[in-house]
Amino acid sequence: MTAAEPRTGSGPERHREPLDVHLILTRETAGGSEVLLSRRAGPVYAAGLWHLPSGHLDGPHEDVVTALVREAREETGVVIDPADVRAAVTVHHRGPGGRSRTGFFFEVRRWRGEPRIAEPAVCDAMRWARLDGLPAGMVAYCRAGLDAYAAGARLAVHFQQPEDGIGYDPATDRLRVVPGVDAGAAQRDPR
Repeated sequence: MTAAEPRTGSGPERHREPLDVHLILTRETAGGSEVLLSRRAGPVYAAGLWHLPSGHLDGPHEDVVTALVREAREETGVVIDPADVRAAVTVHHRGPGGRSRTGFFFEVRRWRGEPRIAEPAVCDAMRWARLDGLPAGMVAYCRAGLDAYAAGARLAVHFQQPEDGIGYDPATDRLRVVPGVDAGAAQRDPR
């Protein structure tokens, strides 16, 4: 069967899931590198928990970098040149409800404007935090992406169990970093 052919028969349905983008806006301070977090508010998923500025692609016309630039402007008011967007880590996530998604986490170190709450109906606070000092009360999925990023991973799996909460809990951390090809190079080449 080719991609252009319709699926027929009673075989399993192809896996489909939403794609989302996460902004790791990074600044250097005397105390070290910090990332911007926003606290979700209102009638949204994970209200009251800290998360990175993020969002979904608006449709098949929008690529992940364009979506990140748009979401950053909509949520934080900052303007990002697409040339300043760097791929950080991709996370395949399944929430406690059983639905999966793929998240693209991007690092941005240059932007124009001062980050601010641009959507007060869905965000009630913003703060900068060090990766080694992330606040309690974070969305587990977001925390998994930041932990994988801090570890230098390019790909991670974060499949939660039905009994897990949506907030990060170190006792039920489901992050699994997938080693990159460079990690296997030492095993293949014993020099």
